[in-house]
Parts: sequence; C-alpha cells; structure tokens
Amino acid sequence: MIVTHFSTFPARLNVGIVGATGLVGSMMLALLAERAFPIASLRLFASARSAGKPVSFGGQDILVEDAATADFSGLDIVFFSAGGSTSRGLAPRVAAAGAIVIDNSSAWRSDPDVPLVVAEVNPHALDIIPKGIVANPNCTTMAAMPVLKPLHRAAGLKRLIASTYQAVSGGGMEGVEILQDQIARGADGCAALAQQGDAVDLGEARKWTVPIGFNVVPLNYVLGEEGYTEEELKLRDESRKILELPDLAVSGTCVRVPVFTGHALSLNLQFERPLSAEQALGLLGQAPGVVVTEVPNPLDATGKDPVFVGRVRRDPTVAHGLALFVVGDNLRKGAALNAVQIAEVLVSREKARQAA
Repeated sequence: MIVTHFSTFPARLNVGIVGATGLVGSMMLALLAERAFPIASLRLFASARSAGKPVSFGGQDILVEDAATADFSGLDIVFFSAGGSTSRGLAPRVAAAGAIVIDNSSAWRSDPDVPLVVAEVNPHALDIIPKGIVANPNCTTMAAMPVLKPLHRAAGLKRLIASTYQAVSGGGMEGVEILQDQIARGADGCAALAQQGDAVDLGEARKWTVPIGFNVVPLNYVLGEEGYTEEELKLRDESRKILELPDLAVSGTCVRVPVFTGHALSLNLQFERPLSAEQALGLLGQAPGVVVTEVPNPLDATGKDPVFVGRVRRDPTVAHGLALFVVGDNLRKGAALNAVQIAEVLVSREKARQAA
C-alpha cells in the first residue's frame, strides 16, 4: 500500500488511542482536547486488565476496550503508546483495517518503509507511508531534532556527541513510582550521608542497574553494539534517519537522573562549514518549536510544547565546533505532542488537497 494523500479523511475524524490509560496515552487525550483536534468519535484501547474502565473526555465517559480483541474498522487515525511488542502485533492489523497508525514505540522506527517524523523537522517524510504506519522518535532524539535541523541546514552537521540526562517518567509510571519510593526511603539517610558519610539504604535496584534515588544511572537499559546501550543506539540511528544523514558520526552516553519530567542533552557538534555561536543563536531564535533561554532546565520545560536551548558556545576541540544544552518535556513534545502534530500535518494536507 502506497499512501500519498488521504482522500478518505472526513472533516472530522474517527480517532483511537491504544495505550490510553498510560502516561503518554493520558497526555495524548489531554492534547487532543487542548488543541481542538477535529474528532468525530473517539475509542480508547488498552490491555485486558484496563478494559471496561471509564475515561473522561469532552464531558463524557468512554469505556476502554481490550486492544487484543477489538475490531478497529471505521477508524481514521490510531495513536499507539503501548510498547513495542503491542505495536508490532497490532499496528499492521489496525493499518489493514484502514487507519493511519502513529506509533510511539521503537517497533517501527528503523523500518525503511515507515517514516520517522518530527513535525517541525521532516514533515516531507509523510509524503509516502507504505505500511500505513508513522513512527515517533525516542523522546531523547526528539528534543535534539528541532535544534539540530536549522544548524545542519546552515553548516552541514558532521559529528554529534551527546550526553543525556533523562527523567524517570521516560520509563513510564513504574519509573515515577520507583523514584518516589526511593526518595521517601532515602531522605533521612542522605542527610546522614552528607553529615557523617553513612550508607544510604534505598532498597534493591529496580528497573535500572542501580538505585535511581539521589543517584545517576549511566547504564541505561541493556547493552548492545560495541558496548552502547539500546538507548544510545536509538539516538544514533534515529538522528541519521530524521536528518537524512546516513553517515553521521554519533556517540552518545544516555544517563537516567532523579528527575520526574524533562530530558536534557549536552551536545557537542561539529560542522562541515564555519558556524559561530552568534549565528547559531540567530538561527535557533527563529526555529519552529525552539525557545532560546539562558539556563534551559527540566523544571522550566515541564508542561511546555517547545524544546529549550542555551549555553551555546564554541567547542574549541574541533574545527567548526559548537557546544550547547537542550531540554524538552519527554512526555509532551517527546511523545504525545509530536504524535498529535503528525496527525495535524496529515489533516492540513488533506484540507489543502481538497481546496486545490
């Protein structure tokens, strides 16, 4: 199936959300309402244990359906935020039933027949959607892309070195609950540690290799190619695909930090052509979805649509180098908002096609 436009899209769409009861699914619901997305009907899907649960939207309660057994016919757009295995199993079935799937998992990002899209960066990738599936990038990659694209356009990005500071909500509600628990367990112990050097008992490590409370975790999930974690490889591969730079040199160190919301990245960039810090700031000040600020930080980014960039300065260790710091809300722009923006691009294209 080659999809080049959406002649079947009505003025108002029949929308579904798979994973509607999770952190990102709940954020999608809020954003659909906030942005007045043209919804004719809304269906919500989750695992069997959430089936039958009422979820409020637009003044009414919608009962959650079991995604594994549901009939997806009649839907126009379905947002997926239920994990890779669910997406691999269900997304093709939903697309075959006639919907465009916008998937937030890692399941389809590396598929050459699935566009990987950041709305402000490469919407042209939506020109052809062979499988009826569009992929959302990893929330860490997402924060960097609106910043990197205008700089690459101006000077030709050659190398990307990234160290990340990733919030626990990137690991879902479980990550949030683990940090809450360890903060509660360790508050008194950390005060003693500062005063006397006593050990702090945060309990056994959960989800990550060491406790996250009052700590940082530099081994973020499983190891893969050449000792890089899967999170670091996602950053490399997704940056190459979105920026259309298959040979981009990328090295990342992805670190989980005891912050609830907001992923941050320290970036060292090398370009093919000269680009001063002043020129970069001028470009970033006009870039869609980007706010230049003196001290970008997760607290300021939480609940905000754009990504924030600052600390822009020359990197003297390489020719044509820049260093900068980027922060974005990993649940909002890093996941739910970009998915909704992709749908908005598709809708606006259909309106323009019909008006032509």
